[in-house]
Amino acid sequence: MPEKYIGQHVEIVYLDRAGKITQRKIEVKGIRGGLVRATCLQTGAPRTFRLDRILAWQPAKTA
Repeated sequence: MPEKYIGQHVEIVYLDRAGKITQRKIEVKGIRGGLVRATCLQTGAPRTFRLDRILAWQPAKTA
């Protein structure tokens, strides 16, 4: 299901390894092997997220 977000801007709710829940806006570049490759829209930095730690996905609202 998350494959539909490849190339899209999405907001995710993410549980990090320390157990902290954060909300992030990302551009999904690819999904493979349980990992989501993305660009953080706030910092412009490349990021990798574990699929099993993404608690929720939704299309990002445009300003």
